Order: sequence, then C-alpha cells, then structure tokens
Amino acid sequence: MAWYPAKVDVTSPEGGKYSFPVYRWITNSKPHYFREGAALTAIEDKHRLLSPYSREQELLERRKLYSWDKQGISHLKADSVLSLPYDIRFSLTKTVEMVYIGATGLGRLGLMGMLQSNKFNCIEDIKQLLNVHKTQVSEYVSKHWKEDAFFGYQFLNGTNPILIQRCTQLPNNLSVTDETVFPDGQHNLAEEMEKGNIFLCDYKILDEVESNTINGNKQFLMAPLVLLWKNNADQLMPVAIQLKQKPTKDNPIFYPSDSEYDWLLAKTFVRSANFNLYELNAHLLRTHLLAEVFAVSLLRNLPMVHPLYKLLIPHTRYTLNINFLARMLLISKGGTFAKFTSSGGEGALTILRRSLTSLTYTSLCIPDDIEECGLKDVPSFYYRDDGLKLWDIIHRLVKSTLAFYYKTDAEVQEDTELQNWIKEIFQYGFLSQETTGIPQEFSTMDEMVKFVTMVIFTCSAQHSAVNSGQYDFGGWMPNSPTTMELPPPKEKGTTTEKTILDTFPSVNTTVHAMATLWLLSKESSDSIFLGNYPEKHFTERFPLLKIKEFQEELKKLSADIKARNSRLDLPYTYMDPEVVENSVSI
Repeated sequence: MAWYPAKVDVTSPEGGKYSFPVYRWITNSKPHYFREGAALTAIEDKHRLLSPYSREQELLERRKLYSWDKQGISHLKADSVLSLPYDIRFSLTKTVEMVYIGATGLGRLGLMGMLQSNKFNCIEDIKQLLNVHKTQVSEYVSKHWKEDAFFGYQFLNGTNPILIQRCTQLPNNLSVTDETVFPDGQHNLAEEMEKGNIFLCDYKILDEVESNTINGNKQFLMAPLVLLWKNNADQLMPVAIQLKQKPTKDNPIFYPSDSEYDWLLAKTFVRSANFNLYELNAHLLRTHLLAEVFAVSLLRNLPMVHPLYKLLIPHTRYTLNINFLARMLLISKGGTFAKFTSSGGEGALTILRRSLTSLTYTSLCIPDDIEECGLKDVPSFYYRDDGLKLWDIIHRLVKSTLAFYYKTDAEVQEDTELQNWIKEIFQYGFLSQETTGIPQEFSTMDEMVKFVTMVIFTCSAQHSAVNSGQYDFGGWMPNSPTTMELPPPKEKGTTTEKTILDTFPSVNTTVHAMATLWLLSKESSDSIFLGNYPEKHFTERFPLLKIKEFQEELKKLSADIKARNSRLDLPYTYMDPEVVENSVSI
C-alpha cells in the first residue's frame, strides 16, 4: 500500500524539536532514511558518509529511477505513465481532471456534431464555434482580429512575446522603400530606425520546413518577415509583410495600402506561422523541455538535504508527467500536432532542432533578452514590465537564500553536487554547445544565483506567459490558424473573402485545435501558485523568513498588476503571481 507522509516531528528528551521533511511516496516495506530538515551542502555535511544512509547512496538510488533518454532532445527515460516513479506522477485529482477534460473536451465545447463538416461558408460559422465557450480575451480578439494595431499588439503581449526585435538595419532579403512603407511621404525608414521606431519579426526558423498533409491535402506554412512601425500614438503597426524568406517575383511584399483581403490574408498567414513557431519554440522547447532537463538533473545530482534541492523541487511538480503525456499524445507520430497543424510531425521535429541550435542563455534571461532585442522603452509592453519585476523578486529570494549556505565563491566551486547539476544540464539540455552561453560550471556566487533565477522564472512565469493565453488568442480561429489549406497568392488583387475562408483550416481541424487549446489552458483545481509552498522543505528560520518576504513582494506585485489592468481595455494577466503556477504542470 502506498503512503505519502509529509514530515516527522521529533521532540528529544531534552526538549529539542526536530523536523524531518519526507514528502515522498513510500511503496514498500524496506527501510527508508530521511535527514533532519536543516539544509546542508556536501562541504558542510559532517555525516555525509554515514552508512546505511549517505548523500551518495541517495543519489545512487535516484539515478536508477531517473535516467536520460538521449534520443533527440534529452528527456526522462520512461516506457509508460505507470513506469514513472510515484514521486513525479500526477495526484489523483489531477489525473481525474485531465482524463475527464481530455475525454469530454470536444463535448464541452459542443463541437462533436461539427466534426464531419468540411469548410467554413462564412465568418458567422466560426462565430458559432466561439459562442460555445468564450473568455473575455477571446471575445475581444474576435472583434479586433482584423485591426493592424491589435495585430502589432500581439507581438508584445500575445502568446509569443519573445520574437520581436528593434530593427536598426533592414535585412537583405526584405526590399522595401520609403514610398511603399510610408506612402503619405511624411516619414522615412532611415529616420524612423534612427529614432528606434522600426521593429522586425523574422520567422526564418520556419523557412522551407516540410509542411504537413491533412485529410489527404497538402498544407502550407510560411516563413514571413514582418516589419512594424511605432506610430505617433505609440501603436505598433505592421507596415510590410513578406511571406517567404527569399525575395522573388511570385513572393510579393504586402502593405496596408493593398486591398483589404490581400492585406488580411497576409496577416493571417503570419498568425498561422506564429502559432506553429511559438508552440514548438517559445512553449514546448523553452519551457516544457528545459524544465524537464532542469528537473531530471536535479533529481539525479542533488540530495534532499541540499539547499538547492529544497529551493527548486517545488518548481518541478508534475513536469515530468505532463511532458511524458505531451510526447505521447501531442507531438508523437499520430498525435494532435501531427494531425491538425501545418508543421505536423516531421516539420515539428525540424523546427525543434532549429530552435535548439538558436537557443542562447541570454534569450532565457528576460533582463538580458529585453536589452539585446532593444525593447527597453517600447510602450505598453506588459510582458516585459511584469516579467522584469517578477525576475527581480525571484532573484532576491534566490540570492538571499543561497547566500545563507554559500559564504564564498570557493564554496560554490567546491560543491561537486552543484557542479554535477549544471554539468548535466549543459550536456543533456544544450548538447554541450558552448555557443549557447550556458555555463558548464559555476565559478562564482553570482553565476549560480543568476542561473537558478532563470530556472525558477522559466518554470513559472515564462511558462505562464506563453501557455495561459493559448485559448484566449487561439479560440477565435482566424486569429491563430493552426494550418493554412491554400498557398499564398503569387500576385496581388486576386484575394476575396471566399479565398480566405477556403484557406482557413477545415471545420474538423479547427474543432480539434480548439479542444486542445481549451485543455492546455485549463487550470487544475490542485494548482499551486508562485510563492506557495505547502511542502515545507526548509525548516531553518532564515530561509523561512526569506520565503515570507518573497510572498509579500508577490502579493504587492499582484495588486499593482490588477490596478494597471483595471485601466486597460484588454488586461494583461498572465504574469500576475496569483495565476502563475510554481511549475510546468499543464
């Protein structure tokens, strides 16, 4: 019979009180050993070689449970959900909810009767789908998806806020002129770039990716270049769209001055490309798969008594279970992504490989990323504003807590468990690529603190930013089509409303995509949010005090975000600490 004890509290004959954190499943009658709750590095641990229990013995047993599967991007080796160790599986509550929502997702959306339909005849047909389940944001999206200002807004505060960069020099493969970009003659590109008002979104990772075949029909996935201009009203407006990377005669550049349907279709191809890129790069790779690497290395290299284990274990909850399910049900050969997206199975693997080679440490640290992309002073960039504040709050917790256990850089260097943790992350998560900038070892306190901050931020805030708005921005299909069923026009002036409807994914594809996005955006009833630690791994007064300060800072930030949002037509909620989960759990 399985038993999950929380902790054991002991009072000695002399009146001393000791707490032994457990928080593990006990599934057999063998002896199990647990250390008193005071965190100790290997250097400080005077009992590290005690037999039958030792730090080394604990890690030896853990490495038998948690081993690397090196096929493709490294992850936990497991044959089935039931083969996962008890300690990393979903709770009964989580399991029941996932099965129920997954099994009834289409039914809950009232879409089962529409699965046999083929194409949409009019926009009203799509509205009928959205009417079954609406959110405040999805309803806003359905009303504003055609607007240029909202198109630009989503590069800042939508599901993929990490792509946009300030443009200081036009790329060689985008040939635009002052006259085409600014037909009113009141501005020119050189001056606007000098002022910092020109931005670029480049989907080059998607270039010539083999597109999927759905229901026997070849699908279409573009690799656009999108040029944007910050106007005098501080709106980010698209001013040029080229749908393929190579400039050719049959690859026209589209402008707002083109016909309504030419321009709308060009923007819709961009939104479809955006869906395929952000799901695989910003969402799957940069949060789910990295969080798994951080977690597996943690479980293999840091014993329960280690302070970094205590700090990070709450940020691994359910991650290995949800990722196993994602590999089995979403990105497998016959999974949802292979069936209902233009990147499909093989294309998705290509995008993942390219995304991994372009991954850098700088891009994972939001202060560095914002600086490098030239986005420090872009107005109405709520992802940046909330993200930087969250990063700073997390950084203060990490720095003060770890400084309690590491007094010098030498102690960091001499902690072999800590060094093995970062070594395996570099080796298995980043394939030992020095060009990523990921540290291979820690030489200083500051290096360690920054990296641990990035780990917690990635597993909590960043995942919330790219995950929680999936249905909000994708529930209205025309704003985020998972695929496109016709190629883009080779010349202007040929697009009609019917062309756009025929290019949209079929009803069948749309319905399944909506159900999946609904499931992936659904919060579990047993979610644990940032700053909440029901499992008390730390027992000393100082780290508990720092956690309390952390909670107070998060509470204040949440209040500030709510106050700001009350003044916005479209609130940005995804980094409000009250809705940011501790871990990648969905």
